[in-house]
Amino acid sequence: MNKIKVVGLGPGGKRYLTLEAIEIIREAKKLYFRTLKHPVIEHLDMNGQVVSFDNEYEENEEFDGVYSSIVDRLIQYSQEEEEVVYCIPGNPFVAEKTVELLQEKFQGELEFIHGVSFVDVMITTLRKDPVNGLQIIDGLDLDRQIPNPNMDNIVIQAYNPFVVSSMKLKLMKYYDDDHKVYVVRGAGIPGEEVIYHTELYNIDRVDNLDHLTSLYIPKTDEKKKYNYDDLREIVASLRGENGCPWDKKQDYESLMPGILEEAYEVIEAIKTKDFFLLEEELGDLLLQIVFYGILAEEDGYFNDIDITTGICNKLINRHPHVFGDVNADSAEEVLVNWEKIKSEEKNESRTIDSIKRISKTLPALTKAYKIQKKAADVGFDWDEIKDVIKKIHEELEELQEVIGKDQTLCHEELGDLLFSVVNLSRFLKINPELALMDSNDKFVNRFEFVEEKAIEKYGKIEGVSLSELDEFWNLAKKSI
Repeated sequence: MNKIKVVGLGPGGKRYLTLEAIEIIREAKKLYFRTLKHPVIEHLDMNGQVVSFDNEYEENEEFDGVYSSIVDRLIQYSQEEEEVVYCIPGNPFVAEKTVELLQEKFQGELEFIHGVSFVDVMITTLRKDPVNGLQIIDGLDLDRQIPNPNMDNIVIQAYNPFVVSSMKLKLMKYYDDDHKVYVVRGAGIPGEEVIYHTELYNIDRVDNLDHLTSLYIPKTDEKKKYNYDDLREIVASLRGENGCPWDKKQDYESLMPGILEEAYEVIEAIKTKDFFLLEEELGDLLLQIVFYGILAEEDGYFNDIDITTGICNKLINRHPHVFGDVNADSAEEVLVNWEKIKSEEKNESRTIDSIKRISKTLPALTKAYKIQKKAADVGFDWDEIKDVIKKIHEELEELQEVIGKDQTLCHEELGDLLFSVVNLSRFLKINPELALMDSNDKFVNRFEFVEEKAIEKYGKIEGVSLSELDEFWNLAKKSI
């Protein structure tokens, strides 16, 4: 059976080499090194042929390509040789991507020789006990590996100023700019070790940033930035035994007006492009969501992990063009796939099933828009916009015929007219709800102008003739 023996070389100093590693390296006829750019290399007693994979770093633009290529070559060599001895910095099971890939791909025997990890040396050098929590993060993956300010964090891959500058900008989402950080280069290596204790904003300006450099970020003593988990903990405390009387009193129904109001306030902030307000309103909306999650967990229905798991599964399943092997080159194709997958998930065999599933609590204009869209998707639609406009005129005439005669019919015909106008908005690719919201705002602004003019001239608006108010209105139309 083919065999690959993975030898951990430790973090750099010869004192961190194990006796077993020394013996294997001395006796091997051929040695494969992920990199020879490691301080311990000069101390090794090597009698066999040495092969380095350093060229892979020059030939591949991304690290994933480097590691995958190295592993492919190792597997190939294992088919040609009885045993491959592969040497890597540190410990085989601490931040070593090639070992992870070998375990996934290699079908033969894998043997691992322990090496001291850079984590052991870092905590010894800095005299930091990890018992209260230590998180190790790949600095090149800070979009996915999120630092936890409530515990210490080690960030690896701080190998040049450009990379560290990118890390700094992402870390500033979770820490204050002046949060103290240790920049540690060559931890535990005599003559190489350098430690900088500096502010986060300054970490890309320190000297000697290279492949031996990592960041040690102590936990925050005073909480200044909070994440989702913090918000959830605060809400749970408010609901707890010694919490707030008002928060403890809330239930599913009592919170409904709040979540609706906050959603509309988010929309208002977006429409006015007030991004400071948007930040605040999104927080208020998130509070409502977290509160409902806490209520449901208390009652044993589901918890916040169930919520995030559900939406993540939905997004993955409904984006097979991103996470699967389906092609979708346009937004229109994406929407078609989305609706198809959605219908399959809901076990909807007929269009009417999906129409009936549209929320009954939606604003009427929005619901009409959605109903028409689903009917149009299966071909039940006008051919041209002129037909839609003609229908609007027909509905208006039918309304005019019953005005003053039958209030019930007026109610019905007015609804038909509005429904037809929504149809026109769909043909124009205009959201009727947003269009009416804009018209509401426009009316308010223009009426404010009219009232100000009336008060300016007469002291009040009451009693001013309609014709003069119309004149003020026309002036408002020119300026607003």
